[in-house]
Amino acid sequence: MRTQITAHELTKSYDGRLVLDAVSCSFPAGERAAVVGENGSGKSTLLRLLAGRERPDAGRVVVHAGGTSRTTFGGGGVGSFLQEEALPATLTVREVLDRSLAELRAIEARLRALEAWMAADEAAALGDGGEEYGRLLALFELRGGYDAEARLERALAGLGLVDLERGQRVGTLSGGELGRLRLAALLAASPEVLLLDEPTNHLDDRAADWLADHLRARRGTTVVVSHDRDFLERVATTVWEVDADRRQLVRHGGGYAGYLAEHAAARRRWAAEHAAWRAEIDRLTEAAATTARRVAPGRGMRDGNKMAYDRAGGRVQRSVAGRVRNAEERLRRLRAEPVPPPPEPLRFTAPPHVAPLDGTVLAAEGLAVAGRLAPLDLTVEAGARLLVTGPNGAGKSTLLNVLAGELAPDRGTFTARGRIARLGQEPPPARPGQTLLAAFAEGRPGTADEHAERLLALGLFAADRFDTPVDRLSTGQRQRLALARLVSAPVDVLLLDEPTNHLSPALVEELEAALADHPGTLVVVSHDRRLRAGWRGAELRLTPARHSHV
Repeated sequence: MRTQITAHELTKSYDGRLVLDAVSCSFPAGERAAVVGENGSGKSTLLRLLAGRERPDAGRVVVHAGGTSRTTFGGGGVGSFLQEEALPATLTVREVLDRSLAELRAIEARLRALEAWMAADEAAALGDGGEEYGRLLALFELRGGYDAEARLERALAGLGLVDLERGQRVGTLSGGELGRLRLAALLAASPEVLLLDEPTNHLDDRAADWLADHLRARRGTTVVVSHDRDFLERVATTVWEVDADRRQLVRHGGGYAGYLAEHAAARRRWAAEHAAWRAEIDRLTEAAATTARRVAPGRGMRDGNKMAYDRAGGRVQRSVAGRVRNAEERLRRLRAEPVPPPPEPLRFTAPPHVAPLDGTVLAAEGLAVAGRLAPLDLTVEAGARLLVTGPNGAGKSTLLNVLAGELAPDRGTFTARGRIARLGQEPPPARPGQTLLAAFAEGRPGTADEHAERLLALGLFAADRFDTPVDRLSTGQRQRLALARLVSAPVDVLLLDEPTNHLSPALVEELEAALADHPGTLVVVSHDRRLRAGWRGAELRLTPARHSHV
């Protein structure tokens, strides 16, 4: 199978922070590859490098599209949907859409011109004209040129833009409308290679499902960065994971299911390697002790030859001593390079109560924050599970801040019982110079070694990261740190604000399992489709506070 994109030893840094370290990858024609990882790991950076929007510090990207080979992108054979891109505010919706089909329309016009030329000149059909016509026709058909206008209308309908006025200026659109317009225009152009960065942002469930079906049906190569697990499961044939700690790429075949299966298999291999290391330590320890106790065989002296008897005994003792030294040396080497046990599955620490809490743990009456949270009444019983939903601006995060005691309401009453902890949408700001281990241990009793042991046992960081300053960590790494503090502290009531933000899909799956097993009270705000679909508990839907006063 022909490879359409190949990255050779790409390295990229920002402000002295290394993001990608000599990574290589390739994408065959027709593949639907997902790029996953936590926020700040380098997913969007990789996509910008593949799109030619940024240059690597080292390495190169080779692309084969539109019948040519080049190290930078150009022409309509490759299209990209990148998060930071914008459109000129003065363009109309019609102009944006016309611009997306301009190249296909130009190819079609050239085909018509060539047809007329070759019909009038037989020699042209046999020469350069025929060669150009064949090349352009193949490209036109590959990119679905005959279906372009219908494809544009399907994209507008699928992404919820059928009512958008074609004469409306781009500058008057909302952020969501603008993102969907850019995406519809790109899909209508049907480039041979499609690079998409978080395309389901601003899409409702119906539009996200339509996009997944569209990508599954298209003939070209697709590389998509996404955190949407349902979307990944439906679209991806392969998954490339960006490891933020090692700054490397790891390929997983078998789509999203294969990605999860490989993570589970890697944990099993780790457990087997630790068990083998532990067994060898035990075997050598026992062998050394047994051999050291062994003496020369207690046989009688023959022919009264004491000198020969003593010589044989000495040889035996030297042999025994040599075997003991060999065993001890092997033990030393094994202990110098230990295989630690794999971390236990993520779980939340239970509070040290003699008996679990019962009754009401959160209660509010007429609770409101001016312009941010409309008045509401709320009662949450111990052990209950509450999912808070609603449109952006409805006050979901504001409610959690009030419940956590971090924001005083403007009106109403509120009471809480038990230990309450909140995981915010964004990780807390870093203290300059503070190391990861020091930030984990802050405000907690125990020695540095004890804190290091607790943090290592969670499996969220390797020991070689403990001395890294927090302000040098990526967003995803700092959110992992916040999660580490949350799960390792005894809590009665968990308040989670978009807990799947910034984390890798594999860690999100682990977090979901930990939440399912948590016996305490949960109040969760989430836009994650899979989490919401599998929710087992009550739901509170908020509506926006319409006025600046309450």
